[in-house]
Amino acid sequence: MAAIDGLPPLRDVIARHGLDARKALGQNFLLDLNLTQKIARTAGPLEGVTVFEVGPGPGGLTRAILSLGAKKVIAVERDARCLPALAEIAEHYPGRLEVIEGDALKTDFEAMAPDGPVKIIANLPYNVGTQLLINWLLPRNWPPFWQSLTLMFQREVGLRIVADESDDHYGRLGVLCGWRTEAHMAFDVPPQAFTPPPKVTSSVVHLVPRQEPLRCDVEKLERVTQAAFGQRRKMLRQSLKSLGGEALLARAGIDPARRAETLSVEEFCRIANLL
Repeated sequence: MAAIDGLPPLRDVIARHGLDARKALGQNFLLDLNLTQKIARTAGPLEGVTVFEVGPGPGGLTRAILSLGAKKVIAVERDARCLPALAEIAEHYPGRLEVIEGDALKTDFEAMAPDGPVKIIANLPYNVGTQLLINWLLPRNWPPFWQSLTLMFQREVGLRIVADESDDHYGRLGVLCGWRTEAHMAFDVPPQAFTPPPKVTSSVVHLVPRQEPLRCDVEKLERVTQAAFGQRRKMLRQSLKSLGGEALLARAGIDPARRAETLSVEEFCRIANLL
């Protein structure tokens, strides 16, 4: 990256600012700059795009996004120790990096969205990644304020995001993601690419919103999936008993002897719409 943007190598930045990754913050710094470029490219063309990033840390991915031509990066960072390193990047790219110190879970990204295209690209902290994804899937308006999500998770979470009824990883998260987006696994990232290396492989997942997802009330869909997958080994007549059981399933035209993991997103929405 130094040859591309003229900034110091990330290892030097981390050493100079004393940025040891902290487990309590879910931090694992990505230092492989070829990988940060690959993640940024997975989001597609960035010219004229505003990018939201969460947990930039020392700024490896931030630098990749900016070097590939993003109009602006708005980065939310909870760890105040990282702010001086990010300030150096902001100085190098005048007017193109805005850093907000705060908790991403409490940040209203939709309210901050500017006019023009927005993409979200992030190496998400492991401890908040899934909740952030759900928040972005459930904005106030749809189609959402973002054009795409390019996010890194633990591989196990990534598999749940892209799973459908043909997959053993299928569950509530797969239903929600399948309902509102088209999601695919882009590539895996080995532990040794990070400092410190996590104990698991990570995966980059790319999600694009469906412009017209199936009509369904999200709260009802949540009730159905929670009940169904909460007892996923039981037949639907039993797991959905509290919601109407066999009578509800009969109205939906679904065999009550089936189990949750065999239902498509469309079938879950059909049940939810009948509540």
